Amino acid sequence: QVQLVESGGGLVQPGGSLRLSCAASGNGFTINDMGWYRQAPGKQREVVAGITRGGSTNYSAFVKGRFTISRDNTKNTVYLQMNNLKPEDTAVYYCNAIVLRGVTLARSSSWGQGTQVTVSA
Repeated sequence: QVQLVESGGGLVQPGGSLRLSCAASGNGFTINDMGWYRQAPGKQREVVAGITRGGSTNYSAFVKGRFTISRDNTKNTVYLQMNNLKPEDTAVYYCNAIVLRGVTLARSSSWGQGTQVTVSA
């Protein structure tokens, strides 16, 4: 079983910055793609950004130019640097990882428990 643990959320004023981290732990696995999603109250979970194992990135339009996703494969960790935060960025942010296991590289999806980001004056 792979565990994903997020950290770095909190309360920040509009225009401020936060950096989220998500570390994967466990045995006998390889992390493939990783990504960040968010869910605001009363809304569906939506993708924020993704990154492949090789470092290719993609972003949803509403964060492009403000957020940066990166990863450290040696630490099985993905980061989300969030700048120029807006009140509409308020949500619970979730980390996701595509996990490959065993000689057959069986593929599964793992989620973190979420970290709250609140943008308010």
